[in-house]
Amino acid sequence: MKTQEAYTIISRYMTKTIRSAMLKLDGSAIRDLTEIRLYAGRKAVYIFPDRIRYLTCEGRLTGDPKDHCCINIAKDEIDNIMQALCHYSLYSCMRELHEGFIVLPGGVRVGISGRMSDTKDRILTEYSGLNFRISRCIPGISDELFARTGKGAGSVLICGGVNSGKTTLLRDLCRACGNIMKTVLIDERNEISSTYDGICSNEVGELTNVITGCDRTEGIILAIRTLSPDIIFCDEIAGEKDTNAILKGHGSGVRFAATIHADSYEDIFRRQALLPLINSGVFTHAAILQGSGSPSVIREIRRLGNASENCSSNIVYNSRNSFRCSSS
Repeated sequence: MKTQEAYTIISRYMTKTIRSAMLKLDGSAIRDLTEIRLYAGRKAVYIFPDRIRYLTCEGRLTGDPKDHCCINIAKDEIDNIMQALCHYSLYSCMRELHEGFIVLPGGVRVGISGRMSDTKDRILTEYSGLNFRISRCIPGISDELFARTGKGAGSVLICGGVNSGKTTLLRDLCRACGNIMKTVLIDERNEISSTYDGICSNEVGELTNVITGCDRTEGIILAIRTLSPDIIFCDEIAGEKDTNAILKGHGSGVRFAATIHADSYEDIFRRQALLPLINSGVFTHAAILQGSGSPSVIREIRRLGNASENCSSNIVYNSRNSFRCSSS
């Protein structure tokens, strides 16, 4: 979904004062917008890849949070917006309030902060903040990775730090693979497909089955048992349970594409959960991203082998000089 369309959807849930200021902004001012953050008792914040801005009552963005025209969000405005997000029935959104996020039409994901209740079915209450995150599809950004890893024939790790664009790149790679082979996307938090009412808001491939609402381990096992995938996509490999599920899938002939929080090639080998996967040959390639300053841009692609092969001779692609020095 285009940023302007997502922005319009977000504005519909706002109180009259906030909506009025939002809709005064010119489309060019929000072109690269990634998040809108509302905090009770604080400013309305617009997050861009390279800057932070604050919304004013006149409908402009300023870099100065002390600007006297900045909109301050009242606690009752947060409560009113939450009511609108839940269609004026908090009870109907108990699961979302337990998980801490709501997905809107068009795939906008709203993160919720507040106090976790003391009840058996713990949910967020006394809401203090809302984070509207605009999912971004950039068709074609995975072309280099897709081509240099065998057009879906290899299993890929996408590595980067916070806000480096790992999920955006994974989403487009899923689209590319899902157009030519049986693909399953384990979308635990609905960040990749942005599925709403059973329909994917983001393009993830014509042959892609999407599983949401369960953790990666459960989703991987379910996919292997019931969907006969050629490749499984998942976000943020975290621990031993994920590792064991992936090893089980690998043993069944399934390939994988996943993200991992790692700032460098060397950092990959410091992740204990990854070592069994690398040493078993589950992942054939690693794509290391530039970082938050250039989201989803690949710095280099390396062929993965045993941890002892951690050397520069396995570089398949380097953005600085775009060369290939080993077969992929």
